[in-house]
Amino acid sequence: MIQPLFEHRMDLAGYDTRVLELEGDGVPLVMLHGYADSADTWRQTLAVLARRGRRAIAVDLPGFGLADPLVPGPILPQLDEFAAAATRYVGGRPRQPVVVVGNSLGGCVALRLAERQRDRIAGVVAVAPAGLEMTRLLFLVERDPVLRSILALPTPVPGLVIRSAVARLYRQLAFASPHLIDPAVISAFTWHHRRRATVAGYLNTAKRLIPELRQPYQLERIACRVLLVWGDRDRLVFHRGAERILAAVPNARLELLPGVGHCPQIEDTERFTELLLQFSVEPEPAAA
Repeated sequence: MIQPLFEHRMDLAGYDTRVLELEGDGVPLVMLHGYADSADTWRQTLAVLARRGRRAIAVDLPGFGLADPLVPGPILPQLDEFAAAATRYVGGRPRQPVVVVGNSLGGCVALRLAERQRDRIAGVVAVAPAGLEMTRLLFLVERDPVLRSILALPTPVPGLVIRSAVARLYRQLAFASPHLIDPAVISAFTWHHRRRATVAGYLNTAKRLIPELRQPYQLERIACRVLLVWGDRDRLVFHRGAERILAAVPNARLELLPGVGHCPQIEDTERFTELLLQFSVEPEPAAA
């Protein structure tokens, strides 16, 4: 039976946020997006999961999409608490261990969750997780001449103009083959960037995050299975960073997708979702 996708709002760890939810069976899945993205990045994956009758939620992280803003102070601890609340919600009562799926910043949060919530996490699918070998994203964005001009203008700027500038950067940085990306995906991403103040706020968030992403992990604390998924043409988080996780986490493995950029869930949805489904039904490793 194909599960309908429900879009609703709820409070998680004190943040009001938007949730895309599938009611279904199997190990529950929690899906966390990347920096400046939203739950919409998982819509294609959710469509496949709906056809398989799987239980899953995707959420807007605090400070992004349609979620409440972040509060002052360190960002990663706020996202840790939010993600933990999401796992408690989807795990239900009695609480069932969940698989946490995260792309980029969301992948970082997923791995940190496995370090801290060891009894609640059945596994992590980290898709090009941030906090390893990263390019200078903020530098690339701030140096873009079109976006710099838009942010510096003293007069109001139409949302269409802002979205067009953001769309160009998104295509350029996130994908190996931008011309193959569904325009609806680009439209969904830029919808959350249609106001100049929002874009400026995202840049300020990046400045706060960068120092925290220099040493965000205690990988030796991870006991669950970890599947790393990377595109071999990722321009934002380089796949050589996987070596650090593979060396520190005994139950980790890497799937490198050829001809794919930073968002495999969009650029190779079918392959990515098959990897996710296979991982979520694999048995737990035997105890040492």
